[in-house]
Amino acid sequence: MKNYITLSDIESLDELINEGLQLKKENSVPNLGKGKTLGMLFFNPSLRTRLSTEKAAKLLGMEVMAMNVDKDGWALEFEDGAVMDSTKAEHIKEAAGVLSQYCDIIAVRAFPGLEDKEKDEAETVLNSFKKYASVPVVNLESATGHPLQALTDAITITETKQKDRPKVVLTWAPHPKALPQSVPNSFVEVMQKMNVDLVIANPVGYDLNPEVTKKTAVTHNQEEALKDADFVYVKNWSSYEQYGKVLKTDRDWTLTKDKLENSNSPKVMHCLPVRRNMVIADEVLDSQDSLVIQQAGNRTYAAQAVLKRLLEEK
Repeated sequence: MKNYITLSDIESLDELINEGLQLKKENSVPNLGKGKTLGMLFFNPSLRTRLSTEKAAKLLGMEVMAMNVDKDGWALEFEDGAVMDSTKAEHIKEAAGVLSQYCDIIAVRAFPGLEDKEKDEAETVLNSFKKYASVPVVNLESATGHPLQALTDAITITETKQKDRPKVVLTWAPHPKALPQSVPNSFVEVMQKMNVDLVIANPVGYDLNPEVTKKTAVTHNQEEALKDADFVYVKNWSSYEQYGKVLKTDRDWTLTKDKLENSNSPKVMHCLPVRRNMVIADEVLDSQDSLVIQQAGNRTYAAQAVLKRLLEEK
């Protein structure tokens, strides 16, 4: 593994999942990262991703530097050939090159603008770091994907499943803000690589990118999708077809206890933060079937497994 930017960077998902689970049992490589530095750059806010990745790096013996780019750094120019006569003071060529002198791995978080689909799908920020950095680059969530969260979700399902091929439902839920498709995109992609029966449920107008969903079953009937589910992953996303738009805010898609009556007492997952009683009802989040805290805890071991691979292959 030379970078961890998309799930396609994983050579063997099963091996990486098992490595994460083994690291959760016992951190056996505390000196692998000794003398190495992880640099984390945040163009957008973070809680779990930032702290879990920092903890993962320190468990490997690494030093960590974190920076909120828009607050603490120079405004960056990403366009090649640009005449830099505006507010942007530094080009990504120099920024990535210099950071590569200070860091052994660079991790970047940059959300989409949700206004220009083509621009967001170009992944300019992340791909620019990949192009101009001379050290491995890790995606801490980008415009179109969140592969660290997806690996976490795969680890969580693997360690809690009760059958070889569980039914996994990804269901849309309402939210007052326009949110990206990054988490659901990566969740779908990682589930497609696992032995699960995956179903996506969302209202009309909220179908994900067909290049992501491929042949995965998609339904606009949440009740039907939830029937006999073993895992229910709840997440909001804005419209892909009417890009970035919020088309629906009423709460008939909120996950409540009543909606799970025809399921197999499914385990409920969400990447957090979650808006209680809007996305998921209190009675579901606070139940014994909620995995959200365990899932968040596994963020450390997913990140640790990825950083370990990158350090070993440098």
